[in-house]
Amino acid sequence: MAADAKQQQAAVAPSAAWMTVKPFVNGGASGMLATCVIQPIDMVKVRPCTLLLSLALAGQYDAASLGLAWESVPFTRDCQLVCLGKPRTRPLVLDPSALEANEGKPLPLVQKAFIGLTAGAIGASVGSPSDLALIRMQADSTLPAAQRRNYKNVFHALYRIVTDEGVLALWKGAGPTVVRAMSLNMGMLASYDQSVELFRDKFGAGELSTVLGASAVSGFFASACSLPFDYVKTQIQKMQPDANGKYPYTGSLDCVMKTLKSGGPFKLYAGFPVYCVRIAPHVMLTWIFLNQIQKFEKDMGL
Repeated sequence: MAADAKQQQAAVAPSAAWMTVKPFVNGGASGMLATCVIQPIDMVKVRPCTLLLSLALAGQYDAASLGLAWESVPFTRDCQLVCLGKPRTRPLVLDPSALEANEGKPLPLVQKAFIGLTAGAIGASVGSPSDLALIRMQADSTLPAAQRRNYKNVFHALYRIVTDEGVLALWKGAGPTVVRAMSLNMGMLASYDQSVELFRDKFGAGELSTVLGASAVSGFFASACSLPFDYVKTQIQKMQPDANGKYPYTGSLDCVMKTLKSGGPFKLYAGFPVYCVRIAPHVMLTWIFLNQIQKFEKDMGL
């Protein structure tokens, strides 16, 4: 009897391979689901002045495949480093192994921030080509007809970049992309886990209130920490050479210095309300989807 029970338990227990890839699958799926909802707002962020009635629904989703490609890479990496615990009894906290390494105590905010920085750097390094294609496709309609690249989809964009500019061009602007992802993840992941502890342990909030409250806090800090770096990254990735073949910026530092000289430090936060409207809901939806995915997997014995 005991042997049969053990065999049945082993049969239904998740495999070691699944447990290894599970954080990647969960993180990637939640990020992509959030992107499907947020993609139209992201188009507003990139071209707010040309939207109006001329932006049809089909046009809004021209770059959806790129958004999905971008989200599937870095957030999957994020959730391997900051995967989440038991969804019903401990909603959305750091993986138990991280707590065990800290003698069962909650990690200090500095360590959580470091985890977020590391996750962002690794994920953005892998996902930078998709992000480059996303920026170019979204900005294409704002350019004169003669300067448009006319990418058809993510695969065509990546193919054209390699063909026209070389393989290394896929990582053009990778430096700002990595820095931006590090700052966003630091604000997103550290503030979320810290807020979970605050809402759950200090305020005694229920699971739903904890998830919604911590997600909102996480979204705000992700936006506030990353906007200056997002501005620089976007300027670098979408810049075009002039008639003499000269680019407006020689690099990220040059972009920062010229921006500060022309508009002061607040120019780096230009469009913060629109940026926050795009980033904060995406972060909130990502956490909510992730929570629901984990609940479903628990119910299914996965």
